[in-house]
Amino acid sequence: MIETQFNHPLIILLVGCIIVLAILVRGYFTRGGLPPLVGFMVIGFLLSLADFHYAFLSPWAREIFKLLAELGIITLLFRVGLESNIFKLLRQLRRASYIWISGVGLSGALGYGIAHYLVGLALIPSLFIAIALTATSVGVSAGIWQEAGVINSPTGELLIDVAELDDISAIIFMALLFAVVPVLETGDGVVFPLLGKTMVLLVVKLLAFGAGCYLFAHFLEQGLTKFFRKIGSPPAPMLVVVGIGFVIAALADLMGFSMALGAFFAGLVFSSDPASVTIDASFGSLFELFSPFFFIGIGLNINPNLLVGALGLGLVLLLGGILGKVVGHGAPTWFALGGSGAVLLGLSMVPRAEIALIIMEQGSELGPWAVPPEAYAAMVMVSAVTCLFSPLVVRSLLRRWPQPREESPA
Repeated sequence: MIETQFNHPLIILLVGCIIVLAILVRGYFTRGGLPPLVGFMVIGFLLSLADFHYAFLSPWAREIFKLLAELGIITLLFRVGLESNIFKLLRQLRRASYIWISGVGLSGALGYGIAHYLVGLALIPSLFIAIALTATSVGVSAGIWQEAGVINSPTGELLIDVAELDDISAIIFMALLFAVVPVLETGDGVVFPLLGKTMVLLVVKLLAFGAGCYLFAHFLEQGLTKFFRKIGSPPAPMLVVVGIGFVIAALADLMGFSMALGAFFAGLVFSSDPASVTIDASFGSLFELFSPFFFIGIGLNINPNLLVGALGLGLVLLLGGILGKVVGHGAPTWFALGGSGAVLLGLSMVPRAEIALIIMEQGSELGPWAVPPEAYAAMVMVSAVTCLFSPLVVRSLLRRWPQPREESPA
């Protein structure tokens, strides 16, 4: 065994090689029209496979990768929040709500039913799987629609609205689940009164945290960022934004939420700033540096011994995951946009990436009683397959069923 506990140069060498490899993977996958996150997970799994045979990663080295993965979670959800427009979503809620509720409800019900009743998993692992399957990945399919130049078509705009609602609701469900999991895990006779008390306390804390973020965004954020723009040249203002984001994420964790939820709220804080587009653009370098480590960490956490055993669970969850979105989102869309629009939107909602994997990863941190290794590996498989399958099918259907393009300004 190569002892790496105090061998800093070896760890730095490994991290440096992974950064370069991640850049190559991003470039080749993007050029091929595929989501790079699948390549990042493969890098992590190959690292896990190598460590399984040669045992070259010490616990200390794994802690380094865990820290990098945490930074990846923060950058991922910060960007999700930064690119979300809550006020626009609220205006579109009436139009998109019944599609969102139908898709989330059916996806969650199928996920829970398959995990708990068909496969026989316990209550808590089944809940983690159900909530993970309610999420989608707006970035995976939106890229295909953007590539085809139809992201601003009626179906494309509805897709963005519903996908953002899916992700936001999944993040909130994750917060609720983490609040009630300790009560569910005890399984004693007073579980329901404790659940009610825990839920009320969580909602109060969530409202207080959200109100604090709103007050900061409304009264302090723009003045603060303008001040730092005056006294420092780029990238100083962006780094201040990132620093504040880290503070908000840490405060969320100290309040009993997860850092992931805090990072999302931090992104929302800055999303209302007219300069948020500039912030997002300058944030891109940090995002590309740290976000791959989250997906690499996902692959690294897969036990190669359990991969074959997880195939059966992965296949049935994959089927449920596809049906939940295609039927759940597609059926109500049929009445609004017709058959082709319903099929396109339903298939575009199939990918499960950032939010779904974050939910499973955070659950696995609690222990195998919350997310067993087989369930973790199965959901990674679902994520990889849906993120590869959906873009290929949607790209083909967009050629077959052209959508009305955005008219060019006169």
